Amino acid sequence: MKELQYLNKYFVKYKFQFLLGVLITIVSSVFALFGPTYIGDMVTAVQQFTKGEITADAVKSILFTGIMVILGTTLIRGVFTFFMRQTLIVMSRHVEFDLKNEIFRQYENLSQPFYKANRTGDLMSRISSDVDRVRQYVGPAIMYALSTIILFVVILTQMIIISPELTMYTLLPLPLLAWSIYKVASQINKRSTLVQQNVSALSSYTQEMFSGIRLIKAYALEGLKQEGFTELSREGKKRTMSLAFVSALFGPLMILLIGISNLVVIYVGGKMYINGTMQMGTIAEFILYINMLTWPVASIGWISGMIQEAEASQKRINEFLKIKPDIINNNEAHTPLLGNIAFENVSFTYEDTGIRALKNVSFTINKGETLAILGRTGSGKSTVLSLISRMYDTTQGTVKVDSEDVKLLNLHDLRNSVGFVPQDAFLFSDSIENNIKFGKEDATHDEVVAVAKKAVVHHNIETFTHQYETILGERGITLSGGQKQRVSIARAMIKDAPILLLDDCLSAVDTETEEAILNNLLDFSKDKTTIIVSHRVSSAKNADRIIILEDGEIIEQGTHNQLVNQQGYYKELYLKQLSEKEIG
Repeated sequence: MKELQYLNKYFVKYKFQFLLGVLITIVSSVFALFGPTYIGDMVTAVQQFTKGEITADAVKSILFTGIMVILGTTLIRGVFTFFMRQTLIVMSRHVEFDLKNEIFRQYENLSQPFYKANRTGDLMSRISSDVDRVRQYVGPAIMYALSTIILFVVILTQMIIISPELTMYTLLPLPLLAWSIYKVASQINKRSTLVQQNVSALSSYTQEMFSGIRLIKAYALEGLKQEGFTELSREGKKRTMSLAFVSALFGPLMILLIGISNLVVIYVGGKMYINGTMQMGTIAEFILYINMLTWPVASIGWISGMIQEAEASQKRINEFLKIKPDIINNNEAHTPLLGNIAFENVSFTYEDTGIRALKNVSFTINKGETLAILGRTGSGKSTVLSLISRMYDTTQGTVKVDSEDVKLLNLHDLRNSVGFVPQDAFLFSDSIENNIKFGKEDATHDEVVAVAKKAVVHHNIETFTHQYETILGERGITLSGGQKQRVSIARAMIKDAPILLLDDCLSAVDTETEEAILNNLLDFSKDKTTIIVSHRVSSAKNADRIIILEDGEIIEQGTHNQLVNQQGYYKELYLKQLSEKEIG
């Protein structure tokens, strides 16, 4: 249970609920003793009556008293059992809530390389099904384990008080029970891990299929993907059946051992009765005690199975919780930013691929200026934007904002000072208005409409039946590529941050719409630091400065007029796109 030790902090946090649950369990178990004791007394009384040792009235009195006590104690035990469940199961739900939030916060804090290395379905599986298995340990497993241990101790103590000799014979099967539990539990642990791994693989596979369903249909790959799903399901069925087989061994094994104990009580107790050293009622009392232990002993296997499954799940959860984020906040103090940006001999290499994206890049851009970055695919343009918002840290060199190394700035303030429009516009499955308000949660409807007009998407939204209340499909699938880009631009504009980063965000719009958006951006960004990454000269021509990247290095820089008047990549691109426009 090494991995489950991580949960000890939650037991400390909810110690009062836990200790109250333990106390209630003890009281409930004590009340369980009254039934067998009074039944034993009643059997002994009947036996004494048949021998003429007591009168009929005395037997009736003993029977009536016994029945009333049994009914009363059973009712009281039922009430305490209810409160035991309410205390411990509710506590487990609080732990589930805390653990899910802790995992989600960790997911938020982890850096980009983590998400490149792990699949979405696996992340979802760990925060859902794995956490649920852990909750089963914190709640039902702990509750029934406590109930089992306390009831076992209470009953065993009572049995020893009544007859140490008969108790010793009754407990003879226990060593075999302990050995069986150890062997079967170890198998449950191994097989539970395999089952959870398959659940993660299946979740990842289906998540990817749902996300890419249009492409699957377009390539007529439904049959092939169905085969893949069937194979994963078949493997999952095989692993689950293997786990179920091992888990199913516990019940019959426990019942067998309890049955053996009953036979021992009847045989040994019968001999003691014949010898005159034990009453018939005591034998009946012992048989009842043994059968009261049937559920606790039988539940050992079930509890052990839940604990082993929780151990396997918590191990998977701990793997992610122990990961240290590459990007951490090194400054808790509030650091408001103006937006002056400087790259000083910046180099960057992606660890997962080993690709050196930037090599000794240096430039400065002041508040209110616009910088355009052009270059071929893979030249390092998007990497520049990622380094400014500290999605990654530089391998060499320094990125500064307002003359301060970004690593020394408050990370929240830094990112809150950036309005970012990604290359692949991501929209949430929510209304268009809420997607735009993602940049400013308290924005009014009029503000939303204003930025939508500046992003030249307002007229499109008005044509929809529900206009701004239109609910988008997953990842904004309801909209066209150009519409998604323009909604994403509106979202960045409504944030009104001092730094505006546009990563090739006009690639899916026509040149006329692009021109309108760029004209609106000129007025909007006059007091902001703006960086535009693009493949189009039309997006860059009005910038205060243009940088051309090739293989991570700056090969040209200057204004539009300067670059078109010198031989190089920019002039070639300009002439090519000018020719295409004329042909179009």
